[in-house]
Amino acid sequence: MNMDIGGQAVIEGVMMRNREKYAVAVRLPSGEIKVIKQQSSKFSSWFNVFFIRGVVGLGYTLYDGINALVWSSSQSLGKEEQLSKKEIVGTIALSFLAAILLFVAVPFFTASWIYAEGIWFNVLEGLFRVVIFVGYLAAISALKDVKTLFRYHGAEHKTIYCYENKKELTVKNVKKFSRFHPRCGTSFLFVIMVLSIFLFTFISGPMWVKFSGRIAALPIIAGIGYELIKLSGRHSSNFLVKLAIAPGLWMQRITTKEPTDKQIEVGIASLKAVLE
Repeated sequence: MNMDIGGQAVIEGVMMRNREKYAVAVRLPSGEIKVIKQQSSKFSSWFNVFFIRGVVGLGYTLYDGINALVWSSSQSLGKEEQLSKKEIVGTIALSFLAAILLFVAVPFFTASWIYAEGIWFNVLEGLFRVVIFVGYLAAISALKDVKTLFRYHGAEHKTIYCYENKKELTVKNVKKFSRFHPRCGTSFLFVIMVLSIFLFTFISGPMWVKFSGRIAALPIIAGIGYELIKLSGRHSSNFLVKLAIAPGLWMQRITTKEPTDKQIEVGIASLKAVLE
């Protein structure tokens, strides 16, 4: 049984994926569940090595994820729509720039305005980054559409947990499992933030060197973070691992909500399509 399953919430639905393919299931305005399947984006085996696979894999995952989001959004609007490869790459690039502005530039220059030297600068910068991240999630979680998205996020996690525990994929079984999963993207982002506090201490020099060095270090941090999240998924019962992943799981109290039975049905339909 291939247990290497991941996923994400989309508009009124869930996307599930393994190494070969991904499936997107959405609840149409009519109440019907519609499912599509596509081949997962793959990278050369040359990149399937420690650290590098995390950076490259993240890019391909984002590519498939945006494709799934666009399709699910078009279904909720009652029309077929698909982005070109250039449009998807452009969307990823814009998202990356926005993330750098909000989670790198703002904490960096705010911390430098208060205290520009030594270890306390890095601590302040890291604290500002975490506060902005948590505040951002808390703010968007108040929006009605985002609440629905977070419920589907919960359905995704509970469905994957049910499958990983080798239980039959039924609504009754899925409901028994936790909506908090150690391999979640929320946990990944939190790990990256904690790692950055440590790794950024090794970047010294004038302010422009420190700032540009932080941007250059992002792929390194992402690669290490990927390996740590993967490791935590395999050893989630270990006490030290539980302790390490606890903050990320706590963050999922914001980014996941308890799903309805109908939302769980969508998660099950998506996962079953991937397993076919």
